[in-house]
Amino acid sequence: MTDEIPLGWTKAHISEICDVSKERGREGITPYLEIGNVDIVSKRYMFTDKLSVRGCQMAKQDDVLISRVRPTRGAIVWIRESELHVSSAFTVLRDCGTLSKKYLWLFLAWNRAYLNHLGDNCTGTMYPTTSEDAITDFDVPIAPLAEQKRIVEKLDAVMARLEACKSRLALIPPLLKRFRQSVLSAACSGKLTADWREQNLIIENADALLDRIREKRLASAPTKKEKARIDEVFDEGNLRIDEGDLGLDEIPDTWFGCRVGAVGAVSNGSTPSRKRPDFWGGAIPWVSSGEVRNNIISATRERITKAGYEDSSVRLLPRGTVLLAMIGEGKTRGQTAILHIEATINQNIAAVVLDHGLLSSAYLWRWFQLQYEATRERGSGSGPQALNCQRVRELPFVLPPLPEQHEIVCRVEALFAIADKIAERYKNAKANVDKLAQSILTKAFRGELLPQDPSDEPASLLLERIRTQRISREAQQSTSKKSHRNGIKRVARQIHKTLKI
Repeated sequence: MTDEIPLGWTKAHISEICDVSKERGREGITPYLEIGNVDIVSKRYMFTDKLSVRGCQMAKQDDVLISRVRPTRGAIVWIRESELHVSSAFTVLRDCGTLSKKYLWLFLAWNRAYLNHLGDNCTGTMYPTTSEDAITDFDVPIAPLAEQKRIVEKLDAVMARLEACKSRLALIPPLLKRFRQSVLSAACSGKLTADWREQNLIIENADALLDRIREKRLASAPTKKEKARIDEVFDEGNLRIDEGDLGLDEIPDTWFGCRVGAVGAVSNGSTPSRKRPDFWGGAIPWVSSGEVRNNIISATRERITKAGYEDSSVRLLPRGTVLLAMIGEGKTRGQTAILHIEATINQNIAAVVLDHGLLSSAYLWRWFQLQYEATRERGSGSGPQALNCQRVRELPFVLPPLPEQHEIVCRVEALFAIADKIAERYKNAKANVDKLAQSILTKAFRGELLPQDPSDEPASLLLERIRTQRISREAQQSTSKKSHRNGIKRVARQIHKTLKI
């Protein structure tokens, strides 16, 4: 917000135009407002079933509440109820009669300069907390009261239209998510390439392709243990997957349902000792599970040295390896990536190595994306939710003929490119709407949103009256307190005199 104000306006500290209410609330009352009930974007609040707690405050209609805890997040609300019990972590600002309702809230709620001011006056690190003095030590441009009302009415109308625009824009991300999921479902069930199959002769069905994969894997298996594992996964009782287990209605006759362990070697990595600085900062890329997020990995946040590589059980994975996060916070578990570089991985990632060249890495990557929720379910348990390499080997997989795999990948990439363009346009549109809202607020409190009316009483006169009224009120309160104290003293002297007699 700017320092420039038009003729007839004035400026005042929040402390000059508002009282900080200390009115206490009662315990066990609903509704009750806590900081966590505030949407920091829209500044709206919602209630839960939680009852008010001891030490809470009472706010009244048109009060402005400002969170003292982590104030830069902007939990600033205007109270619409006649009375409301609120958390003691709010500072309750009550207008002294200088402001039209919502005027102060509209000025402060999205005001980055004000939020930065609060942030600069915080103490504590985990839960930075500001003071009431800091909250009230900020200048507010005061328009004439009549103009304030016009500004608030105009902002209400404009912001309502912007909110409607934001609401419509907010529909786009979930629509894009459903679109991508529908594309993946059609791709991995054969529907996306139904026309391609009609126009192209399938020379090698997927079951024959799988036989070739088995032969190549057995021929290149480095140990008897790995050969035994391949034989085990290709055992008829272990290999086949019912279509119901695939999560698909049906697949083409030329496709084959099997397990991930049949098409690639599954292994995980490790983490060289963090206590050894000489193991880190080298030239060998090392992937953590947090870097696996449905992406292509062309670089890593960390690298290990040759000493770290040789001291741990990591192995250098080839380009085209598909990664699956087995353990991770939040959404990480079940997410996937493709290596576009040679790299090592940590112990929480499963690598599916496809060095036989008979399966498209991009197709397997997209299959894992389709199966994200189902894969997460397979990783659930009574302890920490996680997958392991054996569970990854047992995951279901649908294998199309090799030429069709490449066609699927091409079509998916083309459709996803369209979705990406729409997502970028959405991102830009949302940013423009956010900027427009801020621009409108800035203009409003600069006096540029509406023309001034010369007949309006200057704000300086209004402010002077409020100051005079506050001084008079404070003097009356001081006199009342003094009279009350004198009365107590008279009673005390009377009691003392009576007891003495």
